Amino acid sequence: MSGGLDPLSLAGAKAKGKRPWFFDNPDTERVMNITLALMQEVAVMRERLDTVERLLERDGSVTREAIETFEPTKPEANERGAMMQEYIARCLRILQQDREAIEQPQEASSEDVAEEFAKTD
Repeated sequence: MSGGLDPLSLAGAKAKGKRPWFFDNPDTERVMNITLALMQEVAVMRERLDTVERLLERDGSVTREAIETFEPTKPEANERGAMMQEYIARCLRILQQDREAIEQPQEASSEDVAEEFAKTD
């Protein structure tokens, strides 16, 4: 390994200071953190794949150097930004739906409606 950097030890490094907790249940917090870390990895992979696709369209070939030095045009960057926003929204939609449910009056679920109809016999 050149340069003395050990990616495995760096990946396990902890930030200084007290760790912030957002959920009451530590297990929920851990699952959320794992999920967000995976989302981040997938986002990076999607962006790199987008780079490969764009390079293939432009040049018909791809090199590591071309991938590493790729800079999207303004329209490409805007397209990528929109793609990432949609991706994040899809991944976190359950949180958004929960928030919306808190802000809106309680709607009857299909289960509630079925139970209500069952009582009217």
